Amino acid sequence: MAIQVGDKIPAVGLMTMGADGPEPVDPAKYFAGKKVVVFSVPGAFTPTCSAKHLPGFIGNIDAIKAKGVDAVACLSVNDPFVMGAWAKDQGAGGKVDMLADGSAKFTTALGLELDLIERGLGMRGQRFAMIVEDGTVTYLAVEEPGDFSVSSAEAVLAKL
Repeated sequence: MAIQVGDKIPAVGLMTMGADGPEPVDPAKYFAGKKVVVFSVPGAFTPTCSAKHLPGFIGNIDAIKAKGVDAVACLSVNDPFVMGAWAKDQGAGGKVDMLADGSAKFTTALGLELDLIERGLGMRGQRFAMIVEDGTVTYLAVEEPGDFSVSSAEAVLAKL
């Protein structure tokens, strides 16, 4: 069953690319005492993700933070090296935290995994956005497969 509004974020570790290489991210610490917007993409460097989803949040970061958001995080079932390279390619540094879920354990714990094995992409995450306040989901919007509307930066901004 997928995570719902009112549920706590699972205590499953993530990774990010630090200055000296991959670094663990403890969700309990990352979300504690903060209002965080998380959006999930099926894959780094993929067309919609690179042309619209991540750039939308980068372009709207000031407006989002002006609504009381402490951090914006991009989640993907990719390794931290790929997420780090994508962050550099997109100019996300210092704006959007890039959270790598290389084995899809966090995404699976959310119940929002997406089986793209037949398309050659393996297990991925669904495209979604959520607002998390002090570790509790207060808003969740999951896209229908192939869609890009309810998880966009503009849609999330309207919910803040």
